[in-house]
Amino acid sequence: MTQRLRLDSLTGLLPLVLLLSVWQLIGDPDSPFFPAPSSWWPALFTLGQGDKIIPAILDTVRTFGLGLLGASILGVALGLSIGVSRAVGRAVGPTFEFARALPPAAIVPVATLLLGFDETMKVVVVVLAAVWPILLNTSSGVQELNPVLLDTARSIRLSRMRTLFAVLLPSVMPAIVLGVRVATPIALVITLLVEYLTAVNGVGALVGEAQRTFQPARVYALIVIAGLLSLVVNACVRSVENAVQRRRVGDS
Repeated sequence: MTQRLRLDSLTGLLPLVLLLSVWQLIGDPDSPFFPAPSSWWPALFTLGQGDKIIPAILDTVRTFGLGLLGASILGVALGLSIGVSRAVGRAVGPTFEFARALPPAAIVPVATLLLGFDETMKVVVVVLAAVWPILLNTSSGVQELNPVLLDTARSIRLSRMRTLFAVLLPSVMPAIVLGVRVATPIALVITLLVEYLTAVNGVGALVGEAQRTFQPARVYALIVIAGLLSLVVNACVRSVENAVQRRRVGDS
C-alpha cells in the first residue's frame, strides 16, 4: 500500500515535470513574464538572497506553526462549547457568521493598526482565518455524538474535566483532525498573504520585494519554495491523521 501511494505521488508529478520541460525549451531567460526555469535559482542567489532565504523560510514556518496551533486550540475550545451547549451556539452564532464572512485581506489593515507590523500581527491574522474549519468540524463532531456516551458519563458521575478528556475529546478527535487538515493550507496561504501585503519578514515578503523590483525569475523561485513548504506541511498533517485513524481502529 505504501509503495502504491508513493507511485501515485510520483505519477502525479508528471504533468508538472512536463510543463517545466516545455517551459524550459520555449522559455527565454530574459523574459519579463515567463523566464525559463533554469534562470530561477541563479536569479535568486546572485541577487544576494542566499543569506535571506533560510531566515525567511524559518519566519514563515514559525508564523504558520503558531497560527495553526492557536487556531487549533481556539477552534477546539469554542467548538466543544458550541457543540455541548445549544444556548452558547445561539448566542455566538450571528457574531461568528459575521466574522467568518470577513476576507482575511480585510483583517490585515485592522490588525496592523492595533498590533503593528510584527510577528504577533501575522499570527493573529492566521488564527482568525484558519480557526473556522476546526471550530465547525469540532462542533459538528460533538453534535453527532451518541447521547448515550454523555448520559453514561453522567450516570457514573464523571467530573466535567474527566468527561472532556475521557469521552468528548477521544470521540471527536477524527473531526478535529479533519478540521486541522482543512485549516492547514488556509493557514499557510494566509501567512504568505500577510507577509506579502505587509512586507514583514518571510517568504511572502521576499515575493513582494521581487515583484516590486521587477525580478520575475526570483518570484518564480520563491513560489516554488512556497509550494515545497506546502507539500511538506501536507505530508506531516496526513501522517498525523493516519496515526489517529490507526489508533482509533486499534481501540475499537
